[in-house]
Amino acid sequence: MLRIGSTLRTTRKLLNRNLHFQSPIIAGHVAPVHHRRQELHRFVRRCNYSSTVGNTSASASCFSTLSNNNSSITSTAPHAERAQENDSLRSDVSEVEPVAVEEQRLSSGMVDAYLAIELALDSVVKIFTVSSSPNYFLPWQNKSQRETTGSGFVIPGKRILTNAHVVADHTFVLVRKHGSPTKYRATVQAVGHECDLAILVVESEEFWEGMNSLELGDVPFLQEAVAVVGYPQGGDNISVTKGVVSRVEPTQYVHGASQLLAIQIDAAINPGNSGGPAIMVDKVAGVAFQNLSGAENIGYIIPVPVIKHFIAGVEERGEYVGFCSLGLSCQPTENAQIREYFQMQSKLTGVLVSRINPLSDASRVLKKDDIVLSFDGVPIANDGTVPFRNRERITFDHLVSMKKPNETAELKVLRNGEVHDFKIMLHPLQPLVPVHQFDKLPSYFIFAGLVFIPLTQPFLHEYGEDWYNASPRRLCERALRELPKKPGEQFIILSQVLMDDINAGYERLAELQVKKVNGVEVLNLKHLRQLVEDGNQKNVRFDLDDERVIVLNYESARIATSRILKRHRIPHAMSTDLTDDENAAELQSACSS
Repeated sequence: MLRIGSTLRTTRKLLNRNLHFQSPIIAGHVAPVHHRRQELHRFVRRCNYSSTVGNTSASASCFSTLSNNNSSITSTAPHAERAQENDSLRSDVSEVEPVAVEEQRLSSGMVDAYLAIELALDSVVKIFTVSSSPNYFLPWQNKSQRETTGSGFVIPGKRILTNAHVVADHTFVLVRKHGSPTKYRATVQAVGHECDLAILVVESEEFWEGMNSLELGDVPFLQEAVAVVGYPQGGDNISVTKGVVSRVEPTQYVHGASQLLAIQIDAAINPGNSGGPAIMVDKVAGVAFQNLSGAENIGYIIPVPVIKHFIAGVEERGEYVGFCSLGLSCQPTENAQIREYFQMQSKLTGVLVSRINPLSDASRVLKKDDIVLSFDGVPIANDGTVPFRNRERITFDHLVSMKKPNETAELKVLRNGEVHDFKIMLHPLQPLVPVHQFDKLPSYFIFAGLVFIPLTQPFLHEYGEDWYNASPRRLCERALRELPKKPGEQFIILSQVLMDDINAGYERLAELQVKKVNGVEVLNLKHLRQLVEDGNQKNVRFDLDDERVIVLNYESARIATSRILKRHRIPHAMSTDLTDDENAAELQSACSS
């Protein structure tokens, strides 16, 4: 009689015996790659049993002994007796089916862990980063450098994929492969802070000896097992944690403050795991990148569609461009009365357009109070979701983010009770106040001790962890809500006043928006600098928020700038991005002389 439970216990013993193969590998005694892979394939074939209980032909290896022992009985028994025996077999199998399924799940998880370790040894690397972030309160200098570690893995083309936050604001990057004491210099080829991904390259041919690339798989289904591989804190060797997929939906990416598709798993993701692969069977299901603070065993991985979108964009354009946006702010139409007000028939579903980015292509054809019914032929529900795989739903923003820049999307829109079809070109949109500003120095312009900067969220973050409440309320509200009205527009503020006789009495006007210079509206910081330099008037007038005014004598202010810079040990009166023409260079020289 076939005993599924006992046979699975035998399989687990075989599995445990073979798992001892990990110890000498982790200790540094690595067998040749082809020998290990052959051993792995033989082992997996021995443990490959069917999930269909009661199918005698589905368990070729594990049940071979049972089949041989009963071969003579099977060949001589009458058909009726064989049928009766099969019925008895199915009855016994149904009794032990829950135990078998549980043991199968455990054994499958162990096999997945074994596969993950085998694949990771020649693919996953440890990344050592030295970085230095700008000081946004004092934009002419950096903060002290810090050292961090992360993980990464090899992808086709002799490249290493990791998280953007692992190499953000980097000044020096090293990588080390498993079993090697040598660290190799790496350079950042491309970085996408929005999707928290980066590509590294290593020029040393010695580093690539014995390294194998990992293949990207598909988005796993719920409850599918994954193994997260990396170098988390608590040790220096490679680590593997197992878990299952708990949820797949658009999630807030902490590093880039963007909303993209992510996979929630119950495997532990700790500092140092960032950038490591989440392996499902023998392919990458995602990249570990963040966890949920205050919760246990809730981690997130970047799924393959986002990874492929990032890599494809870099390969096509040579650099990261970004993820597309419609430029719309939409409201659900779940309330029956609002649907009736906007003349939505019972069969129609969609979302209400409440705000449109003036710089988006959607502003050309869409209007406020339009109802977006579908995107590229996919109906949008009243809660803003669209179908995703088997009985799952996600917000339709995911469909938008997966479009390539300059691609066209077809929208079906309800306007004044009539359905219209529109085509809209998609491209990445930049907010008026940048959410992040990694790998670049802040812009600034100093004139007579007045420090002008474009407002950014990193500037507000300098107020501490509770920056939303600690930063100037008016600046914070505008940073989160205002949209740009013109291309290249920046929100310019007077960040601080470096005290001197020439600006005495103006010190209380810091942290206000600069609206005009000599009566001309300010577009951005470069425009402000040009207005100050090109002014033919004796005085320079700055119109600020709250109807505040600053007036300075131009010649006296220019002379005062030099001594203020010297007093505060500031090397230049403006950031390098403003010194791209002769006029800026002349002012720079005059202020420094």
